[in-house]
Amino acid sequence: MNMNEINFKNKTIMVIGAHPDDNDFICGATAAKAVQEGAQVIYLIATNGQRGSSDENITASELGEMRKKEQIEAAQILKVSEVHFLDYNDGELEPNIELKEKIVRFIRHHKPDFIFTMDPAPYYYKEYGFINHSDHRAIGEAVLDAVYPLARDRLSFPEHHQAGLRSHKVKELFISTFLPNNANCFIDVTGTMDIKIKALIAHKSQIKDSQALETRMKNRASELGQKAGFNFAEAFVRLVLPE
Repeated sequence: MNMNEINFKNKTIMVIGAHPDDNDFICGATAAKAVQEGAQVIYLIATNGQRGSSDENITASELGEMRKKEQIEAAQILKVSEVHFLDYNDGELEPNIELKEKIVRFIRHHKPDFIFTMDPAPYYYKEYGFINHSDHRAIGEAVLDAVYPLARDRLSFPEHHQAGLRSHKVKELFISTFLPNNANCFIDVTGTMDIKIKALIAHKSQIKDSQALETRMKNRASELGQKAGFNFAEAFVRLVLPE
């Protein structure tokens, strides 16, 4: 199997991130490409990003509402069909059974073929000099556990069965990675890179210099693309899960 070739037609895709803007950063161009090729894309976001500002004139609740609106606007640009928020507090996410149950509920309701999420493994990236946000690690771990084994196993969360939600096996999982050498899947997003950047710029509370953002995003996507012979790419660890 060529790990770069993916058939998005008629697929249901869930993208699950920690904060408003995470999903757009990790796979916004892929989401736009998938929609163009006939997929339905659904966003699930764990927190409202209430702490992501140094502005002394804004409260956490005001920021959270602002960021939710920005995310909805960004999703419309990408043509994402649904955006759902779990309303956890920014910076306090834990991969506990409560969070996993909520994710499993969404998986069983929407029955996605593919799920895209964040990488729970690295605590830090020495290559780039930054720490992997604790919420990013938490959502990645919770999603992996929700996909396998919880959503698959009929006896996990029996209240779901009583509510008409049946167990579901996700076919493929895509874990976003900052490290090109860690990826086994590079998706050609040459045709949708500009849509991703437009969506990211909608996160006005987070993006102060849109030109610098565009340069950074295109440089990174170009670096990833060179690994697979594309102008621009997004990179993932792709897990094709057993039947």
